[in-house]
Order: sequence, then C-alpha cells, then structure tokens
Amino acid sequence: MTFTGFGEYAIDFFDGLEQDNSKAYWDDNKETYQRDVRAPMEALLADLADEFGPGKVFRPYRDVRFSKDKTPYKNHCGGVVEAGRGGGAYYVQVGPAGMLVGGGSFAMASDQVARYRTAVAEEIHGEALRKIIAKLVKAGWTLAGEQLKSKPRGFDADHPRIDLLRHKSIYVHRTWPPDDALHERKCIDRVRKAWRQVRDFNEWCADHVGVSEGKW
Repeated sequence: MTFTGFGEYAIDFFDGLEQDNSKAYWDDNKETYQRDVRAPMEALLADLADEFGPGKVFRPYRDVRFSKDKTPYKNHCGGVVEAGRGGGAYYVQVGPAGMLVGGGSFAMASDQVARYRTAVAEEIHGEALRKIIAKLVKAGWTLAGEQLKSKPRGFDADHPRIDLLRHKSIYVHRTWPPDDALHERKCIDRVRKAWRQVRDFNEWCADHVGVSEGKW
C-alpha cells in the first residue's frame, strides 16, 4: 500500500474518542481507525523506510497500571523509527491537533543519561549538540524533555551548558494543524523534510547516548 494521505475521517475519529474514550466507542469505530488512521500510518512508515529504516506503529492501548487516568485508548496514533530506545528516534503522530513530528532521545535509562551528560560536559561534543539544537529551534522546532529542577550531581551550576546537562530525556518536535495536506500524498513530504532536519540530532544521540546496556 502506497501512502496517499490519512483518511477523511481520521481527525473525526480522534475528536470522537476524546469525547467518549470507551470500549463501546472503539468497537463501533474500529473500522474507521484501521482504514483512516492505522493503515495510512503503516504506509507512511513503509514509504520512508528506504531512507530512514523500518518503523513501527505504536499500540492504541494506554498502559494504565500506574496511572490515575484509566481511559483505555490513546488519543493519537504514533509511529517511530529507532535502532533502540533512547538512542535517537524519528517520530510521527496524528491526532485531534493534527500531525506532530519529532526526533531525539525521548526516554533514557540511567546508563544513557550518564553517557549523555559526559558528552554534553565535553567541549567538543557538548558544543556540537548545542549548535544542532540552536539550529533546530531557529528553524521552528520546540525543545522538550524531562529535566531536573536543579543541577545534576557532580556538575557546577555555572557550567556553560547546564541547561542541557539537566535533561534526563531530550527531543524536539513541531506540529501542523489538521489541514487538507494531512489527507494528501504531500503529507509525506512534510515528514521526510522534518526527519532530514533532525538527522544530525539523532546521529549525535546514537553516537553519545546509544542503546541502554540494561533493562527498561
């Protein structure tokens, strides 16, 4: 299946799910989800695989074991290309707000955080990351990720890259509203261009964060 855009009722499906996040709604509208959301997401990832590698679509079910929010279904559909969790990822998501794309280390285990901070603290690698992120932010990306409120142990509060050192995960993202392009073939051009922009960031993460040596 070649990607031709997300289906006509993709956004309507998620609008309805936000109003009624129940198994009854899901069962009644599962065909719409499969046709207008999941199948196009699978096709999008397949069409980008030659350049970025094979991707996967996340399950629609929320993990509610440790959450106060017990709603069973995610209010979006996400797809990712990554060699291993935390070591740099290309991400795309469609939901009621439109389409979101992102890149970076969305989650890091303790050994990954340690390697990340060691690299950030070093002048060559740390300045390389700072410049990569500055370029992305200037181009319209938003920097995000979990951060400590204070300085990490073992680092000076006046370190020139203390803001980066506080990160426990680090990634960038940008969004497009649910416009006509979402439902057309040219939607893939947005994703491709965006992922190319975060390639240097992901390569930095792969080189200096890498895949976790432990278990998640």
